Amino acid sequence: MDQTHEQRNTEHAVDRDAVARGTSGFIGTTLARREARLLKRAIDIALSFVLLLLALPLYGYVACRIYFEDGRPVFFSQRRVGQAKREFGMFKFRSMVRDAEGEFARWESESPDLLDEYRRNNYKLRQDPRLLDVGIWLRRTSIDELPQLLNVLRGEMSLVGPRPLLSRELAHYGEAIALYQQVRPGLTGLWQVSGRSETTFEERAALDSWYIQNGSLWYDFVILFRTISVVMRQDGAH
Repeated sequence: MDQTHEQRNTEHAVDRDAVARGTSGFIGTTLARREARLLKRAIDIALSFVLLLLALPLYGYVACRIYFEDGRPVFFSQRRVGQAKREFGMFKFRSMVRDAEGEFARWESESPDLLDEYRRNNYKLRQDPRLLDVGIWLRRTSIDELPQLLNVLRGEMSLVGPRPLLSRELAHYGEAIALYQQVRPGLTGLWQVSGRSETTFEERAALDSWYIQNGSLWYDFVILFRTISVVMRQDGAH
């Protein structure tokens, strides 16, 4: 492990400690209570609706850029595993070429080294050959995730929670899957403000598990505010 990677891991550990300190006194299992779950859902609906309205001009701009570079569709729906292991279509702005899934399937036979790098780096690539030019900007700014506000309104996701899993990731998530399936996955979460793509998949599962067992409504607001900072700095985004 090189020095830069070690320093990066140290920085992420400090970030996680800082979040935890910011919520001291609120750690517990408050989200397991019925009243807290109902309030969390009400907050999800209200905030996602307001954010959708505010983001409409940005939606139009992004849609035009995708269309003029690579045509339709502008949006992309990917099957993800949510609460109780139910699958749903998670919405994104399309940041890759139209046959991105076909390209991924070809890696198994034609580019095993690329596939191995993809799996080792938390199911992402720093320089994914499938990305559109506009897609690089969308990924770095996390704007490609904005359509998931619709998933929040539909009750398939929450504003804060563990990141939705792909079915092919389930086998690598370990025993933490028993916790994961108890909650709605989130548009943002503890993993996203703790290094995101700079962390390992095992660290992601551990962060998700910690949040599910210790989260609170106050913690959700801390994560939401930290998300703004992380997105502005483009930390761990690729």
